[in-house]
Amino acid sequence: MKNLQLPFDEAKIRKIAADYPTPFYLYDERAIRQNARRLLRAFGWNQGFREFFAVKATPNPHILKILREEGFGADCSSLAELVLSERVGITGDGIMFTSNDTPAKEYLRAKELGAIINLDDITHIDYLDKHCGGVPELLCFRYNPGPQRTGNVIIGNPAEAKYGLTREQLFQAYPLVRERGVRRFGLHTMVASNELDRGYFVETARMLFQLALELKDRLDIRLEFVNLGGGIGIPYRPEQTAVDLEALGREIHELYNAMIVPAGLDPLAIYMENGRMVTGPYGYLITTAIHQKNIYRYYIGVDACMANLMRPGMYGAYHHITVLGKENAPADHVCDVVGSLCENNDKFAIQRSLPKIDMGDLLVIHDAGAHGYAMGFQYNGKLRSAELLLKEDGGIQQIRRAETMDDYFATLDFTGVNR
Repeated sequence: MKNLQLPFDEAKIRKIAADYPTPFYLYDERAIRQNARRLLRAFGWNQGFREFFAVKATPNPHILKILREEGFGADCSSLAELVLSERVGITGDGIMFTSNDTPAKEYLRAKELGAIINLDDITHIDYLDKHCGGVPELLCFRYNPGPQRTGNVIIGNPAEAKYGLTREQLFQAYPLVRERGVRRFGLHTMVASNELDRGYFVETARMLFQLALELKDRLDIRLEFVNLGGGIGIPYRPEQTAVDLEALGREIHELYNAMIVPAGLDPLAIYMENGRMVTGPYGYLITTAIHQKNIYRYYIGVDACMANLMRPGMYGAYHHITVLGKENAPADHVCDVVGSLCENNDKFAIQRSLPKIDMGDLLVIHDAGAHGYAMGFQYNGKLRSAELLLKEDGGIQQIRRAETMDDYFATLDFTGVNR
């Protein structure tokens, strides 16, 4: 059963809200650091192990700085993410640039930073060569296993996904880049997102280990690393169980000893690029109940909306909700928790059993620390909220201010439209 304990209480949040009006995001620094250390310990048996945090999940420099201090690199997929990583001191092979349909200027910036470039298609070899003055000494390819593997609801089946090279293309690509001067090689895949079955990741390791063996036997290509991708899920629902990281590390270690060591391919570094499981459970969207409505259903309206957290409206995703101060009250009121967008899918919960909610009550939307703020938008002219950090010493730091109306209108030109 998921632990629903919060690192704060109602009094703490009311004090914070006096300075930073709701809605706002709040991240728990202590928990993020502890979780990062746990992941590194689970794979400490692999001398070259590295986690490249998926910047797309929580693109805030203060979060990246915390993870850099814990030894993480950065998984980037755009120019902005490259620049963000650079500005917090993550450069060189601390960056894994895993992009797709990539403009030339983004490849060029990645190469200038010394990032590990992970090519998404065999045609990108010529593209990189042409626009970036040649290929780097170290290069990686993203593998798409197609019908050999099944995906899940978020990332889809590999055979229908736009990402990666086929098996046949993979065995064509490595000799092509070796002829152009590449001397160090990596292999990457990413076939699931928000997956709670750890066996899925063990099988991904088996698949990449097998390819490492075949690349050595058939092409005399020795991989420096295999990147298992990210995708480790989190238990959004109270009845779900988190992935046992220690067991996952042990099972992949056993596989490594059975496949890689006897083949003479040890040491082979293992990389991962998780985002959700690193910060997701340790970020909260705090919102205030401002309206109630009783028609064909009973509705609680809050001051956050889908523009603040789109996952429930986009995926029908579940996020647990706690009503602060009523943690032990009976959940005997069924309601939809909704925002103010002119869209009927602007709902954080549908027919959810919650305690009686009074106007002014504070609601905590759990597990919003990844793919929450990052997926925000400005439809209906909604302004993105502040992001706050709950420091290890209990203090509060604003790590992103709330947007203002001036921010919203900053890119518009009203010249000639005034009466």
